Amino acid sequence: MLPMLFAAFLAAPSADSVIGTWHSPTKNGIINIQKCGSSICGTLESGDDIKANPAAKDVNNKDASLRGRQLKGVQMLSGFSWDDGAWTGGKVYNPNDGGTYSGKITPVDANSLKLRGCIIWPACKTDTWTRVR
Repeated sequence: MLPMLFAAFLAAPSADSVIGTWHSPTKNGIINIQKCGSSICGTLESGDDIKANPAAKDVNNKDASLRGRQLKGVQMLSGFSWDDGAWTGGKVYNPNDGGTYSGKITPVDANSLKLRGCIIWPACKTDTWTRVR
């Protein structure tokens, strides 16, 4: 029993396991997550809208002054802290509706993570992202 528990502990995802490039099922988004100081941040690298128009703008942003910026490179993830096996307390920007939500990122294994965004609990949506590279 003890060897099985030890093996499970070793296989548990670490804080850095989310670093990399991920596929979101929403509009085939490709998001690059990297370390930003003691936190992580994620930028939109590609997706259906960007593939259709590489100069696509952030037209749905709730802040009218940001609607002219390009979607490619938009920061979608910010302000997270590692706590008990998950990145919590951060913000998730959704360019599809222009909203920014409270977020939690939970590594599932080496090639998948769960990203939850909430307007206010329990009004939350969870997506599973898969590693691209």
